[in-house]
Amino acid sequence: MPSEYAQVMRLCEFSPVQMSQFLARYQIEMRLCASDTLIPGSYWGDDEAGLIGHRLYARENTPIHSILHEAGHYICVDPARRACLERDAGSDNAEESAVCYLQVLLADEIPEVGRERMFDDMDAWGYSFRLGSTRAWFEHDASDALDWLIQHKLVQNQRPNFQLRQTF
Repeated sequence: MPSEYAQVMRLCEFSPVQMSQFLARYQIEMRLCASDTLIPGSYWGDDEAGLIGHRLYARENTPIHSILHEAGHYICVDPARRACLERDAGSDNAEESAVCYLQVLLADEIPEVGRERMFDDMDAWGYSFRLGSTRAWFEHDASDALDWLIQHKLVQNQRPNFQLRQTF
């Protein structure tokens, strides 16, 4: 676990109500779990966000990057997978890259978070990209991820359009 682990932004540093309202723009219902319970639908366990159907589960110690990443999966999966989504989105490499790219764009839509914080938190948490940092990947090696998001009509002019993927 990186030494910066404790330094990533967590839900307790942000308004859970505001995050819930933000996610609702995508028809995602955020459910806050007690601090001493397992998070339902969490792929990684521990304090990582979980996803079951249209419900995103988090605790107050859940990292914001994890919440936005799981929200990105819900947004990017096709309708058939969204209908039975539980824990694992079953994404291929192209979709996973698109989720990471969208995660940064979503952070930019939240003034208290922003892309700079998301870059730092993703690096601190251990996301790995071949250019070494999230920023370098995003700025110089992620055109395929952006193209994927555009193709599926999830972003326009480098901003999320708050639509769910509709195509298979």
